[in-house]
Amino acid sequence: MINCYHFFITFANNYDSNALNETIIKAIANNYVILKMRNMDSIRTRKTIRRYQKKDIDETLLNQLLEDACRTQTMGNLQLYSVIVTRDEKMKKRLAPAHFNQPMVTEAPVVLTICADFRRTTDWCNQRNALPGYDNFLSFINAASDALLYTQTFCNLAEEAGLGICYLGTTVYMPQAIIETLELPKLVMPVATLTVGWPDEDPQQTDRLPLKGIIHDEVYRQYTPSQIDEIYGYKEELPENKEFVRINEKETLAQVFTDCRYTRRDNESMSEGLLKTLKQQGFL
Repeated sequence: MINCYHFFITFANNYDSNALNETIIKAIANNYVILKMRNMDSIRTRKTIRRYQKKDIDETLLNQLLEDACRTQTMGNLQLYSVIVTRDEKMKKRLAPAHFNQPMVTEAPVVLTICADFRRTTDWCNQRNALPGYDNFLSFINAASDALLYTQTFCNLAEEAGLGICYLGTTVYMPQAIIETLELPKLVMPVATLTVGWPDEDPQQTDRLPLKGIIHDEVYRQYTPSQIDEIYGYKEELPENKEFVRINEKETLAQVFTDCRYTRRDNESMSEGLLKTLKQQGFL
């Protein structure tokens, strides 16, 4: 795809004709790329999968996906992440409370805990007469970014292979329990968890905000009230979200998030726990 794209662009840039022909050729090149991207159906049609077949994931397949995901972007080519692969049923049960006992944790054939990891790099530096300075918050941010990039790349690859994924945001809510269960040393911090398996459900695809709701040209532009109405109007009118408002006895969908799902009290309490754990793990 890339070679063909560059062929079109090179041809257009060197083609001795008028600007119209050059524009047409470049448009063909761009459309070719778009058409190729449209074959990546797993990205456009992806759904979160929480129910899995009672079927294991072949170790060869899983390892290939984990290895291919390493080609994702990484700071300084250091790959500041580690992945804990959990297959053992007893270990899944030990991890479950840290994820509010969501059934996917124990029912999925594989649970992946992706960690921001500066332990390995620090050990390498120490063994090579280099003085590491990665016991700080910036280093955590760098390692967490690496880990999350790896996580998303793995998700794309796994879903393309036909596997189902559920991303558990609960990882950073009670990280201490995960650290103890997985015996994570200092300078290693869990940042993401994936339950992985062969899908045993075909849920409805969830909504997304329109592109104009997230894109800003050149500089960030504050949203006007009318723009907020336009951006969130579709989401608020969905029958399932209206039902969500009703069963929670709220006036608006936004109140469901502020008063029920992600409250200030919970956010502040878990923030304190997260900061305490970051300090314990050597990043503060």
